[in-house]
Amino acid sequence: MEGKPMMKCDVAVIGGGPAGLAAAIEAAKASKEIKVLVLERDHELGGILQQCIHNGFGLHFFGEELTGPEYAARFIDQLKDTGIEIWSDCMALELSADRKILAVSAQHGLTTIEAGAVVLAMGCRERTRGALNIPGTRPAGVYTAGCAQRLVNMEGYLPGKRAVILGSGDIGLIMARRMTWEGAKVEMVCELMPYSSGLNRNIVQCLEDNNIPLKFNHTVTRIHGKERVEAVTVAEVDPATRKPIPGTEQKVECDTLLLSVGLIPENELSRAAGVEMDPVTSGATVNEDRETSIPGVFACGNVLHVHDLVDNVSAEAILAGRAAGAYALNPRKEAGEYYNVRGQNGVRYVVPQRIHKDKTGKVDLYFRVGAAYKPAQLNIYSGDSLIASRKKAVMTPGEMEKVTLDMDKVKGDLVLSIAGEA
Repeated sequence: MEGKPMMKCDVAVIGGGPAGLAAAIEAAKASKEIKVLVLERDHELGGILQQCIHNGFGLHFFGEELTGPEYAARFIDQLKDTGIEIWSDCMALELSADRKILAVSAQHGLTTIEAGAVVLAMGCRERTRGALNIPGTRPAGVYTAGCAQRLVNMEGYLPGKRAVILGSGDIGLIMARRMTWEGAKVEMVCELMPYSSGLNRNIVQCLEDNNIPLKFNHTVTRIHGKERVEAVTVAEVDPATRKPIPGTEQKVECDTLLLSVGLIPENELSRAAGVEMDPVTSGATVNEDRETSIPGVFACGNVLHVHDLVDNVSAEAILAGRAAGAYALNPRKEAGEYYNVRGQNGVRYVVPQRIHKDKTGKVDLYFRVGAAYKPAQLNIYSGDSLIASRKKAVMTPGEMEKVTLDMDKVKGDLVLSIAGEA
């Protein structure tokens, strides 16, 4: 890792979106003298929130309904008088295990930043057509839902006038409504699985309220058109094998295909630094402070695991920022002993994946299930003992769940399990 000049800071936050801003503000509270630096690759702060002009943000965190830009502005306003330094249009190229960051920007050139603690808040990216292997040529008119959202909301362009949406992720559902309101015709939303990967409120408000059909167990098997999308072939899939059922094909004329088929945490920097990764979340494995396997390196937000509510992103980032500020002022020499945390019998993953054995008080565990459970019962075991149980009418993969654990009851490794059949 080479870069000159060299600069030092107490806490470096990579990413200036909702997670990075909340973490930076919280880290700065550790001391009046602490130096916090935020590296943001875009020319403005706020991340993906800047293009999310719909409301529904902030109900849990601020107690009121905000648009994405309004939610981001709340944190941007809090930066005033904090002394936090912002480097925008700045790309972090490398991160080393000793918390050195190689970054490049037009203003500062190629710079090595030596940080007392690092917070990873790079967010996530969308899965593209290349990951789906849909046959056909490569015509204009195929977009990820997030790309289309930026074109409509920030650039002022309508991607097409007749669309099919593949995948029922939240951005896809929201764009179905947005395209409709801008005068386009959304023919249908196709979902490979027998359940939606988005929030139920978005299914109701975006699809049902606008008479847009949602087809479960369906996928796009071919894209037609040479210069521009002319149609797509939609087919029903076998619920067991997820393979198209011959004879169910339907050709749907359209000029646009939007893909809302999953998000991937941006962890190239993390992996290169040697951070231990969770194969299910595609994010780092962390403790209750969101500290990764590398001491002094923390992760939060969508780079850690994909959230459905930005309110939860902010709450998690505050944990990471607070711990990063404390670490920068007083680095720990030893990690200590942990209880491991994992899911089974329907629980796909749990964050955090480990908790300090000397942790006291309450700890929030976030998890997702792997199928739809109606009704659902979550059991939490510590060693061989059942220490907590929670019932809920519905648990689905599209909604992240939270359970608060009393550490006084924990005497061994933790297992979260769903009782009953999907």
